[in-house]
Amino acid sequence: MFAEIEALKPGTVPGLVRPGEISVRITPGDIVPFCRSAAERGFELVDLTCVEGFDREGRASLFYCMEKRGMPEVLTLVCTLEDESAPSVDCIFSSASWYERKIRDLFGVDFPDAFDRRRLVLHECYPEGFHPLRKSVPNRPFSPRTAIPPEEEYRFMPVEGKGVYQVPVGPVHAGIIEPGHFRFSVIGETVANLEVRMFYKHRGIEKLAEGKRPEECVAVAEAVSGDESVANALGFSLAVEKIAGIAVPDRAEYLRTIYAELERIHSHLGDLAGMLVDVAYPVGASRFTVLREEVFRLDRDLTGSRFMRGAVRIGGVGFDPSRDQIRGLSCFLSDVQERFRDPLKVVLASPTVIDRFATTGFVEPRFIRPLHLTGPTARSSGADCDVRRDHPYGAYADIAPPVRVLDAGDVLARFSLKASEVMDSLSMIRTCLEHLPDGPVIAEAEGGGVPDGYAYGMVESARGQNVHLVRVRDGRIDRYSVRTASFCNWQVIQHAVMGNIVADFPVINKSLNLSYAGTDL
Repeated sequence: MFAEIEALKPGTVPGLVRPGEISVRITPGDIVPFCRSAAERGFELVDLTCVEGFDREGRASLFYCMEKRGMPEVLTLVCTLEDESAPSVDCIFSSASWYERKIRDLFGVDFPDAFDRRRLVLHECYPEGFHPLRKSVPNRPFSPRTAIPPEEEYRFMPVEGKGVYQVPVGPVHAGIIEPGHFRFSVIGETVANLEVRMFYKHRGIEKLAEGKRPEECVAVAEAVSGDESVANALGFSLAVEKIAGIAVPDRAEYLRTIYAELERIHSHLGDLAGMLVDVAYPVGASRFTVLREEVFRLDRDLTGSRFMRGAVRIGGVGFDPSRDQIRGLSCFLSDVQERFRDPLKVVLASPTVIDRFATTGFVEPRFIRPLHLTGPTARSSGADCDVRRDHPYGAYADIAPPVRVLDAGDVLARFSLKASEVMDSLSMIRTCLEHLPDGPVIAEAEGGGVPDGYAYGMVESARGQNVHLVRVRDGRIDRYSVRTASFCNWQVIQHAVMGNIVADFPVINKSLNLSYAGTDL
């Protein structure tokens, strides 16, 4: 990595250096040249966030986190701004557009040369000049604007031409899901354009974390997205453990891996069932739904929570299964593999299913790097990426996960890949149980507290790469920034539906398994 940094700009001296993470301090004038050089050398923008008061009170600092595939370390460019503006890098990294718009809304940092300057997180009902993540803004309710002038309404991209019609879907949906608006432009039944608008329920998760003790904030991380409780608690804990220098006990590392793979299994089973329901094949979905419910009950028996809340703690885990519980888990694993494989064979032999899945919702490989797509969405379109292998944590350093890669890029590829990952997760849990060490399951920070500092924690959730930036100041959380895989992956659905019919949108959407809550923090 040091050679790569030298190549970006000769004479650059790394700042913070720790296992898996290197940071470099740059000036505002260096932002564009550094990012352009990094992109040319194969780096991708993993995360872009803002921290107020990092160097000087009242000043904003931008953190550009990047990775290069095949390189174990992540590179972070840290830039403290002289005023409330910075040059945009959306022409270098397409994924930067949403990050910059989010920072502009939440911190008031402007990117004057950005190609899209519309609001993202804070819709029209939020008053002008309201930037909730600034330290000067208290965490309390505000008075929304109720009358929005027409000229201030959000402008969707116009698509015009003979026979072009708009089909608005949402933001309120028929199911029990969060709001999101989908503006289709169609010619007949064929989708000519789709524009997605999210962030209807900004929950203030990151603001809520400020001022809390690190151990209190684990529950905040779990609330980012309900079905990623383990992944996000683990990402947050990894960052805090880096800051505090906590060595997690071996037994806890293996238990964390078991819990993470159980979460991956119940997430994928839900996706497989959902895709089949969306093509009117509920009989095939029912077997997967039953298995998913059994996994939830197993989660509850192991940790006291169906979504395994409280399973991960800073320094280890909150639950150490008894021998009887481990024996029950082993018995479940030996039975569930065949019970999963048999209905899978039936489903994949159905002409109706194949007809609806094959060639539908194609994600082109050319979008993977610019949008930083990760997880099954990327792997089913040819990307060989997985945080568990590329930046190993937990027991993954000892038990490397098989990384399945397909190149068809359609709904069928995503269905098949997730089915394979369910089998792989079952196998990994079995291996973890066979090699589960004895010993403690929790370690404390030296001196009983967490020192000042910052660090990134990166994990592979069922949806892909989740990134957590934690800054501790005076023993409490000063800044907690979360970027889930969905934040990046949402942007590709607008391309995946092009040329498909509107009726295929539900199954395309479900195959990508995009989280509303994990995006709208």
